Amino acid sequence: MKVADILKVKGDGLFTATPETSLRDAIHLMTANDIGSLVVLRDSHVCGMLSFREVMNAIDVKSGSVREGTVGQHMATDIDVISPETDLNDIRRRMLERHSRYVPVVDVSGELLGVMSFYDIAKAVLDAQSFENKLLKAYIRDWPAETEE
Repeated sequence: MKVADILKVKGDGLFTATPETSLRDAIHLMTANDIGSLVVLRDSHVCGMLSFREVMNAIDVKSGSVREGTVGQHMATDIDVISPETDLNDIRRRMLERHSRYVPVVDVSGELLGVMSFYDIAKAVLDAQSFENKLLKAYIRDWPAETEE
């Protein structure tokens, strides 16, 4: 299974920010849309990610309040990107190796096409396994009787 297959089912809702977006506005956008990450774009190209992890790191430990600043000051910049042709098993391996929860999907020109979350991948694997399980059960149930010769 390829990323493009998952994106077709997932839909095309994308939430992004720029490095200049205030951190508070980005958190509000994430909260209002119940999403765990924002892809950060500069000139229509991915330059970082802001996820729950970076937001937690932006909280002042003494006061418990979110520090002032911009997305660019708090975003992760060492991110992995994948193409629509990336295989599901490759994504799972890469996400586990990098401890990533979200990976942007870009085309050959660098245009953002979507975001794969660990949830999206787990759901795709579960759906594929459930479908295969149903097929196997149907096959076993319809197993032809052996004929004696």
